Amino acid sequence: MQFGRQDLSVLNNIDFKLPAEPAFNSGALSGKPAAQPVIRLGATSWNRKDWVGGFFPKGTKEKDFLQEYSKHFNSVELNATHYKIYPPETIRGWAEKVSNPDFRFCPKLPQSISHYSNLVNAKDQTDAFLEGILAFEGKLGPVFIQMSESFGPARKDLLFTYLASLPRDLRFFVELRHPDWFADPHHATALYEALRKLGVGLIITDTAGRRDVVHMHLPVPRAMIRFVGNSLHPTDYQRADDWVNRLAFWLANGLEDAYIFMHMHDDTAVPEMAIYLGDKLEAATGLKIRKPYIHRENTLF
Repeated sequence: MQFGRQDLSVLNNIDFKLPAEPAFNSGALSGKPAAQPVIRLGATSWNRKDWVGGFFPKGTKEKDFLQEYSKHFNSVELNATHYKIYPPETIRGWAEKVSNPDFRFCPKLPQSISHYSNLVNAKDQTDAFLEGILAFEGKLGPVFIQMSESFGPARKDLLFTYLASLPRDLRFFVELRHPDWFADPHHATALYEALRKLGVGLIITDTAGRRDVVHMHLPVPRAMIRFVGNSLHPTDYQRADDWVNRLAFWLANGLEDAYIFMHMHDDTAVPEMAIYLGDKLEAATGLKIRKPYIHRENTLF
């Protein structure tokens, strides 16, 4: 991911500490642990040839990448749907390759809706997209709506109207990148309160060059976190430790589930970072975290 990317030489000068816990979150969290909380780790793609021999077993064929990926992660940030609306038969084929019933696909809204039309006159495209992803059936996770960096608070009515039109029996998270959403307290407060009324989550994107989008607000008792690391720089581990502490606090106070998607500028480093984070989360929360493992015949990168 290029969003918020910084040169490695300046990383030690960035304050990566997570912001203080917002009082707003007490309106979403019950104050006591949820009955069956879940943390899911995932990456942005299963189609990685450079994982063969280190993460995937040697000799893994491309047609088997998804099946192998689902042995290590129990979710995926499905960027493929951002570029194309897929028919139900294609979606169903992906779902059938995953034997783990706890796996969740988190499809991204097509950019033809979010970027090119800016949510205007998008009903037909939205219906086609939803028809396709419903073929995931029980493996469908939250839908990821990513808006462009040019989509600011001046268009808030378009955003809220579109979100209100979506089916209430599905879960949605939105990612907003225009700085004015978070720089102006008036816009930020209006955003958080509107999303809570709509039952829509707000993605937290932890990236080096845009600390404003690490807002830490939970409109709903669920979280979706995009952790953008810097190829196992020492600060990546410090940031992961900070997230473990925050997630442990949220879980103790009623967080129901969290999706954590690992991004790296060099994605060969994603499994190692996921192993580190998963181990730490297990130790801190007592939850069983599905995380990557390395096959005996392979060597960890």
